[in-house]
Amino acid sequence: MPSEMTAHVIEEFGDPDVFTETTIDVPDPDPDEVRVEVVASSVNPVDYKIRQGAIPDFAPELPATLHCDVSGVVSEVGADVTRFEEGDEVYGMPGGAGRQGSLAEYVVGHVGTFAHAPASIPLEDAAALPVVALTAWEMLTDKTTVSLGEEVLVYGATGGVGHVGVQLADWFGADVTATASSEEKCALAEELGADATVDYTATDVASYVEEYAGGDGFDVVFDPVGDDHLQTAFEAVGPFGTVVTTESSSTQDISAMHERSLELGVVLVILPVLLGEHQERIGDELADIATLVDDGVVEPHIDARFAFEDVADAHRLGESGDFQGKLLLVNE
Repeated sequence: MPSEMTAHVIEEFGDPDVFTETTIDVPDPDPDEVRVEVVASSVNPVDYKIRQGAIPDFAPELPATLHCDVSGVVSEVGADVTRFEEGDEVYGMPGGAGRQGSLAEYVVGHVGTFAHAPASIPLEDAAALPVVALTAWEMLTDKTTVSLGEEVLVYGATGGVGHVGVQLADWFGADVTATASSEEKCALAEELGADATVDYTATDVASYVEEYAGGDGFDVVFDPVGDDHLQTAFEAVGPFGTVVTTESSSTQDISAMHERSLELGVVLVILPVLLGEHQERIGDELADIATLVDDGVVEPHIDARFAFEDVADAHRLGESGDFQGKLLLVNE
């Protein structure tokens, strides 16, 4: 076992070129932790927002190893760990926010932040799932429930969270309407399971509510985008309906919630890592998601793959939004 490893770190906040390759000590797991030899990670908005300095309270101590998602092989287990053993293929969300992350040859994390990886997809591809699949899962199972035949509107249907949300809502038996910004993205949303698609850049809210919602609005609006999309969600949802979102930073008029007796659910899946508590929630949900992947319910759509040394290019593409599904980072 080597004593040192290569990591890609930031020593200050800044643009994508702030990443530097360095050599640091290989971390040892605490009694309730596992160490994983990293196969891959992926890009999420939280990763580049931390890099930018936009959410400094979420950042690991500088110099920081970023990135929350990981897939890999267990190389050592802590003294109190019985859930995994050396050689197990796992995926998880052990750090990258609040503690050091996975953009390195090895990462350590609480045993509860990992699950056995899906068997039906390459281990590398499993790294595309944790943050986005956990977010979509909690939005649709924790903050609301979706019943057979209910009308669900999914914003950002070909983004990271959205493309999993479409698949899950379809599996729950919902009538899924998906929004996207181009014909190409609408086509992918249909492939993922959407019953109808809307180019939101060319169609106003009232028009697609009238065409695709059977009553006065959708039963559930799934919003992983936030900002002004959250305001339009309050317009698109019907009386007594639910809006579920990942939004945390914009200022919105929520008077519609009272006027239409709405519910609003907000998800932050990295909270257990930030708190250092309730980490088992992550692993338990990832185990359920792995089963859904193996049953053919959920499949990550990977738009592009980058080597760790090209993380700056991956961040630039991530920030541009000019991609579908996920961007993967591979430890070559």
